Amino acid sequence: MAEIGKGVTAGKLASNVQKKINRAQEKVMQKLGKADETKDILFEEGVLNFHKQLTEGTKLQKDLRAYMAAVKAMHESSKRLQDCLVEMYEPEWYGKDEVDSIVEDTDVLWTDFHQKLVDHALISMDTYLGQFPDIRARIAKRDRKLVDYDSARHHFASLQKGKKKDEVKVAKAEEELGRAQKVFDEINVDLQEELPSLWNSRVGFYVNTFQSVAGLEEKFHREMGKLSLNLNDVLTKLEEQKAGKVLEKTEAKVKSDMGGTNNSLTPGGTTAPGIPKSPSKLKPGPPVPPPPKLTPSKDLKTENIINLFGETFVPDISVTSPSQFEAPAGGSLLDMDFDALKPASSPGAPAVPASPQAASWDPWEQTDAAEVSSNTPAVDSDAVPAESAEPQPAETNGSAEEVDMPPGFLYKVMVMHDYVANDSDELEMKAGDVVLVMTYDNPDEQDEGWLLGVKESDWLQTKELKIKGVFPENFTQRA
Repeated sequence: MAEIGKGVTAGKLASNVQKKINRAQEKVMQKLGKADETKDILFEEGVLNFHKQLTEGTKLQKDLRAYMAAVKAMHESSKRLQDCLVEMYEPEWYGKDEVDSIVEDTDVLWTDFHQKLVDHALISMDTYLGQFPDIRARIAKRDRKLVDYDSARHHFASLQKGKKKDEVKVAKAEEELGRAQKVFDEINVDLQEELPSLWNSRVGFYVNTFQSVAGLEEKFHREMGKLSLNLNDVLTKLEEQKAGKVLEKTEAKVKSDMGGTNNSLTPGGTTAPGIPKSPSKLKPGPPVPPPPKLTPSKDLKTENIINLFGETFVPDISVTSPSQFEAPAGGSLLDMDFDALKPASSPGAPAVPASPQAASWDPWEQTDAAEVSSNTPAVDSDAVPAESAEPQPAETNGSAEEVDMPPGFLYKVMVMHDYVANDSDELEMKAGDVVLVMTYDNPDEQDEGWLLGVKESDWLQTKELKIKGVFPENFTQRA
């Protein structure tokens, strides 16, 4: 039995070798043009489409696998990023539980998306390409059977054309031709039906594949968008909560720092109305309104102020700053007859009494006006220059007080409201302090609304300028 088996195997191998030799010879004859070749144009077009379809499918499968690998990598990167957020998120922060839940749902969503891509796209792709190897093998087999058919056809034709016909050989060649044609036709017919059908199936396959991918992506991104929106809302509320706490602390600190200024009282015991703010705290925009003026009218000129507080009328004019004019205790200057207020002809002339028409708006006005009248030396009205916006340096008469003034001394001012220094270069003042105003070493450093000076009490005590500082002009008035 073994020898018979070996003999059968050897015979089969010999037959296959002989077939290969015959096919090779037939191919050479066809290429040399000495033998015709059976052609089927429609089938050849089908074979070209098959190879094109196989190339496209292979590339699509490769790119789909690369896409899924990218999804997997993105999942891992997203998970690491989300885990980092969870680790950094303090337990007492707002929305800690919501953040943990969002991170967990995000991981599940990525996993589900990847798995559905495998089920609905990759497996379908593999199934689609799985049919190509079998068809390609059958096409190759058809090509071999076609060569066998042509070889049998040529052999039969050569025997018929021979001068001496061997009927046995002719019959045998005809039988071989019939058998080769039958095998070829069976394979050829099946492929003629399958190749066009396979070519047309690519449309439906591409549609299903990309629809599946697009649908899965749409659902994934929609759900991921909801999670991202929820995470953004939680983080926004956390930011607002932290900002609110910082604002509360800031407001509390500001209220604490400004407590002394807000509770400062006037000498009469009532809360001071309209205490001006420091120019450094004012926002840019309209000019800051000055502190409540003590003048009865904004239109009054302040070059000539008549002193009506002495026992005897003196026609001298006290010089004060235009912005710090003090009204006389009685009535408006617009209602007074200046021609009737000429000096008396003799030193013993009776004093002109103050008009009792209108009382001052504030008891302090009378006191301040009296102080200004008594402390300011009288000058001739003709010697008073026109309105001047710039303060002039104080003149020295040789008195001890003027000689002892600090370098660059301009004039004195009276502090009307308490001022708490907000910086190391600012001068802290109390209501009632007298400040000696000086010129800036560098005029370009002077800010609008700010003056440089030293308190008179500190200067008289130490004679040093180390304790000088800047202060808001609208907290004072010209002394």
